[in-house]
Amino acid sequence: MKYEVEKLQGEVKITFDLTAEEWDAQVNKAYLKEKSKINIPGFRKGQAPRKMIERMYGPSVFFDEAFNGAFYDAYTKALEENEDIFPVDDPKVDVDEMKDGIKFHAIVTVKPEVTLGDYKGIKIEKVEYTVTAKNVNEELKKAQEQASRRVEVTDRAVKDGDIVTLDYKGMCDGVQFEGGTAENQELTIGSNTFIPGFEAQMVGMAIGETKDLNVTFPEEYHAENLKGKPAVFTVTVKKIEAKELPELNDEFAKNASKFETLDEYKADIKANLKKQNEEKANRENETALLTKIIEGASVEIPACMIEKQIDYIVRETEYQLSYMYRGLKFEDYLKYTGMTMEDFRKQNESRANQEVKSRLVFEAIIKAENIDVTDAQVDAEVAKMAENAKKTAEEYKKDMDPRQLDYIKNDILMTNLIDFLKANNTFEKKAKATTKKTEKVTE
Repeated sequence: MKYEVEKLQGEVKITFDLTAEEWDAQVNKAYLKEKSKINIPGFRKGQAPRKMIERMYGPSVFFDEAFNGAFYDAYTKALEENEDIFPVDDPKVDVDEMKDGIKFHAIVTVKPEVTLGDYKGIKIEKVEYTVTAKNVNEELKKAQEQASRRVEVTDRAVKDGDIVTLDYKGMCDGVQFEGGTAENQELTIGSNTFIPGFEAQMVGMAIGETKDLNVTFPEEYHAENLKGKPAVFTVTVKKIEAKELPELNDEFAKNASKFETLDEYKADIKANLKKQNEEKANRENETALLTKIIEGASVEIPACMIEKQIDYIVRETEYQLSYMYRGLKFEDYLKYTGMTMEDFRKQNESRANQEVKSRLVFEAIIKAENIDVTDAQVDAEVAKMAENAKKTAEEYKKDMDPRQLDYIKNDILMTNLIDFLKANNTFEKKAKATTKKTEKVTE
């Protein structure tokens, strides 16, 4: 078999030429595969000679199967022998000639070439976060809230922060609407979980009191028939509870942490916040650097790559909805949000484009700089995972799915890439504005 490769704009055309003998061998393979399905009078099923079958059903009876086999063998060989061809879509195949063999071609969209911009020597304004006394106190407040207990209140009206048990019935244009009625509903006043204005109007209500609350649904409300519309909720307060917070002292620290004193607990909170801030700043600095590198590169991305990435986003969203919302179906999510599949795909075009471009740019830098993954790095990661699973590295590796190993390698490769980029670029603190102090000279 002979073939020729022709590079086109964003595509590659591969023309294949099989001799009569090569084509006949493919037809014979098709005959051997298909003959058991064919009945010929006078022969046991599957035992009829090829020529007899061709005479009865026509010379092209095995063409489709033979051509599929010929194309697969030829196309696979061409890709193996031309490692610079990276198809990103299914090939479009046509037969050119059938005379003394067969001649056909495949046109396939290939991975585009990336023109890299600067990816070394870039200066990025460094993001840094400091831990303040207010931050520490906010964390202490959260711990207080977690350690609080609820106390029933009977001698006063509702106030901000109370947990109220209520019944309500909502009316819009004088008609009850779906989801607008509930009994024994708990609501923390000031949590802003209900429609704007609802909770504020409950402040001052007494136990057993019924009141009409006038509210307006937000313009971005999920139910199309209620967006921006006024409504009246008839509310009855059934019970009021208040949170009783523990006092912030050494005793609280002992109960809420592993420390003996409040000062030690505060110091630990500060250390944890500092670590979180460093991680957050590191992520933001990395993102800023990668964004600048990606924006500086140029590449013409084929539409098929965008569509495939959107397909991936759809599958990812389906999984997340099912996992996070107890089996919520994607179709129901679309109905709930008032979108069609076409709307969802259109909405995610920009994201898909950015994700594909990022991947292509990263691959180009990895290739340009010969960034790789060592066996030692893989072994170290596998050993870490084995330790968590309470197995030896050998036991763990033996049971691993090959795809899991690929995932580990890809993860390490991305870490190596980011480490390379951070080492070859600069993160600088923002220069502080200075004012020159002048002295007035008097004689």
